[in-house]
Amino acid sequence: MYKLAVIGDRDSVLGFRALGFEVFISESLESAAEILDSLAEKDYAIIYITEQLMTGLGEVISKYDDRPVPAIIPIPGKAGTTGIGMKNVHKAVERAVGADILK
Repeated sequence: MYKLAVIGDRDSVLGFRALGFEVFISESLESAAEILDSLAEKDYAIIYITEQLMTGLGEVISKYDDRPVPAIIPIPGKAGTTGIGMKNVHKAVERAVGADILK
């Protein structure tokens, strides 16, 4: 059975534990990259990661773009949204349809 995980700073992700997610606290890009690679090799279908960490992990995340699992999904952190989540939606739609129909 697949699992759900969330990676981010303590304040942003601790509440996800109450929802049944496995929570991984990371305050640095290096730590987040190690955690992400480790989770991707295990039975995690969806990995949520704060946008603040995701912006610095482009190369690490791109390794998993063409794999069916895990799905790596950005979530806003305690500092708010950076807009990366919506940018990813636009890119996915453009890749699937051939044009960004969401503009």
